Order: sequence, then C-alpha cells, then structure tokens
Amino acid sequence: MDKKRGSFSGKLGFVLAAAGSAVGLGNLWRFPYLAAKHGGGIFILIYLILAVTLGFTLMITEVSIGRKTGLSAAGAFHKLDKRFGFVGYLACVVPFIITPYYCVIGGWVIKYLIAFVTGQVEAAAGDDYFTTFISEAAQPVLWFAIFVLLTAIVVILGVEKGVEKASTILMPILVLLTIGIAIYSITRPGAGEGLRYYLLPSMEHFSATTVLAAMGQLFYSMSLAMGIMITYGSYMKKDTPLRNSVRQIELFDTVIAILAGLMIVPAVFAFSGGNEEALNKGPSLMFITLPKVFDSMTFGSVIGAVFFLLVLFAALTSAISLLETNVSMVRDKLGLSRKKTTLIVTIYVLIVGSLVSLGFGPLDFVQIIGMGLLDFCDFVSNSVLMPIVAILTCVCMGFFVKPHVIIEEVETNGDFKEKKFYTVMLKWVAPICLILILIFAVSEALGFVTV
Repeated sequence: MDKKRGSFSGKLGFVLAAAGSAVGLGNLWRFPYLAAKHGGGIFILIYLILAVTLGFTLMITEVSIGRKTGLSAAGAFHKLDKRFGFVGYLACVVPFIITPYYCVIGGWVIKYLIAFVTGQVEAAAGDDYFTTFISEAAQPVLWFAIFVLLTAIVVILGVEKGVEKASTILMPILVLLTIGIAIYSITRPGAGEGLRYYLLPSMEHFSATTVLAAMGQLFYSMSLAMGIMITYGSYMKKDTPLRNSVRQIELFDTVIAILAGLMIVPAVFAFSGGNEEALNKGPSLMFITLPKVFDSMTFGSVIGAVFFLLVLFAALTSAISLLETNVSMVRDKLGLSRKKTTLIVTIYVLIVGSLVSLGFGPLDFVQIIGMGLLDFCDFVSNSVLMPIVAILTCVCMGFFVKPHVIIEEVETNGDFKEKKFYTVMLKWVAPICLILILIFAVSEALGFVTV
C-alpha cells in the first residue's frame, strides 16, 4: 500500500502547478466573454481590485490550511475544528461534480484542435458545426474519453513526476502562445476599437451587476472553495514562502485572463466590422464566433490550431488539478495506492461525464429545474456549493479557529505584511461579498434577475 504523501519539489513547482490549476477554461473561455459583456475596461479594473483583496484572502487561507494540516479538504477541516469537519466533505463534493463536465468541454477543445490541424477551418466556422457535433452520441464521448485519459496519466505519475512536471512544461508554453496570439490579434486592421473598449475603463458601464460578475469570475477562476488549493497546500514544503507564492499565482492567473481577452475581443471587433453584438455570444464565443474569425484570417487554420492547442493546455492543467484533488481525497480516506485510486476516480469520471455529454444528444430530454445535465451540474457546483463552502471557511477560520492560526502558518518562513488587512477581510468583508455572490448567482439562474 502506498501511503507516502507526495510533495512539490519547491516554490517554482508549487507556483506553476497551482497556477496551472487556476489558469483554465475560466480564463481563456469565461473571462473574455464576461469582460466583453460587462463593459470591458471597467470590468477589468474591478476584477484587479478584487484579485488583490478578496482573491488573496481566500487563496492564502486555503493554501495555509492545507500546508498546516498536511491533508486534503476532507481531513483538514476536521483536524482544525471537528465542528466544521462537514465543510471539508462539502468541499469534496465540488470537484467530484465539476471534473466530469469540465472534461466534456475539454473533449470539445480536442475536437476543434483536430479540425483546425486537419484544415477543416471552413467547416468549423459553419453555423451548425458546434451544435451538430455536441448533439451526436459517439463522437463527443470519444473526445471526452481521450481528454480524461490524458489527464489520468499525469495524475498516476504522482505529484512531482506528474502534476508538477506537466505544469512546469505546459505553463510556460501557454504563456508564450497567449502572448503571441494576443499580439497577432491586436495588430489586425480594425482591432484598435476593440482594444480601447477592452482596456479603457468607462464609468458608463459601471453597475452593481458588473461588480458582482467580476467577483464571481474571480472566485471561480482561482480554483477556490473546491478543495484544490487546500490539497496543493498539503503538498507544499514548509520552507516554501507562502505569501509570495500566493501573490505569484494570483499574478499569473490574472495576466493570462487579461491576455485571453486581448486574444479574443480585438479580433472579434476587427473581423465583425466593429459590431459589439458579436461580443454578446456569451459562452459560445469560443466555439462558434472565434472559428468564423479564424476562417476569415490568412493562415486561419494555423492560427486556429495554435489557439486551440493553447486552450487544450489550459484545460489540461486545470483538469489535472481537479482529478488530483479527487484522488487525494479518496486516498486520504481509504488509504489506497495512487494508481488504484486514480483508476477508480477515472472510471467514475468516464461514467458521469458520458451521461453529461449525452445530455446534448440522446439524453437532451433530461431536464432538472429547466436545465440540461451540464448546466445543472455547473449551477450546483459554481452557483451554490462553492460560495457556501467559501462562506463557511471564512466563518470557521475567522471566528472559531481564529485568523492567528493562518497568520502563524504564513509567518513560518516570511513576513505577512497584510495580516491586519487579512483579518478584517477574512472575518467581515469576504463573507459579505460571498453571500452577495450566492444570492446573485442563484437569483440569476432561477430567472429573478437578468444580466
């Protein structure tokens, strides 16, 4: 039986792996369309303010909990305060819900990558290409399974040889590809108007909805309240500077998100003739609108292939962290070897993910509170469970375990300059903000408010 707990080799390994978790489809897919929808520059400004306040508070809390206890979420909360042991189990539920449907979307990315590599750019740009593909039975499940197996192989290899090594290779490549495509995008004729919209804040677009949308994006983008950062913290060595590492993860995550917008928003402006309506495609921006953009480019197949390769790298690093978190939780409870645990969790992901994928085709008649299977899983995990877990984490660490426990862990190997600010954020500001996110997200999903 393999009971030895893995660890990252050092600060760089931890930062790249944790950044790889945070940087995913939320950055490259969700951030650009939300920024476009909510005023561009003003959305980014609000997001940046929230990243250095709310995001920092939640991330440093979770990483500290993991490193202090040396356990994944399920055991960590119980060790700190038995009364809050249930919070760990609640956090465990989140990645088990997210992983299958996240991998379904990862399969879509592989499909589009192959389409562009094989020169099918014109077909991929067709109006019905995406909807026809996801409504099929066999093909989406096949690409989903390939994505899951790629992810599982990395996790089986372990923390240092698998998760850390994959992130160390993929993250620098991701950054270079993002910068390259962003430069190409902003230098297209007609992209200037889109660039101004995206980067220059305008109070005309400011509203409470913009603030709450930015807050929600930050929350989901940084892999918070799903046990991932607690798990990665548990692999973190005591001599790794905790505060500085968290700041670097935040920086990495935010820069990639903003660069993703630079790739997409100016390009859509340029190739739609400055039509802002082209930006309001929401989640379909990547799979329906962008292929049309690539189809209109010189060397569109090549640029599109590079773009979807970039998205695949980002999706894989996040999927690896999700699967690793699931595996870590099961191992901590059952004491099984890494290979056996990964096999069990992978089978679970394949079964549930296949059902979710079929929810767009043969199982599209299955509706839960008016939502398809993927949308319902996303609603339960992102809109309900994640804010609740984060609120309970703040209450547990702010009023019962007390902030000094986190502060002492951070100061094990460095100053915690923001400790007074952190205490106020943890006990008062963060819980209030998270309650607003919860109310807003649930109200929006149930149709009480329209964004």
